[in-house]
Amino acid sequence: MDSAIGSSVYNFIELVGTSGKDWEEAVSNAISSADGKITNMRVAEVVEMDTKLVEGKIVQFRAKVRLSFKHEVEPETL
Repeated sequence: MDSAIGSSVYNFIELVGTSGKDWEEAVSNAISSADGKITNMRVAEVVEMDTKLVEGKIVQFRAKVRLSFKHEVEPETL
């Protein structure tokens, strides 16, 4: 199989982060939850934002984040 120099393959997962403060913290919480468990994270794309309401008041900010990370192939699978 030919492989171009500099070519990469990436995987994607979607996470939902929450915060009682703001959307920025919700995004940060989503990314932090993956840190240390997923290596080679590359891009975090905010796909959707919404809020949870109780009696007409915002009680929680939620951010759906699409996280990409470099696909790693174990040497024994080549």
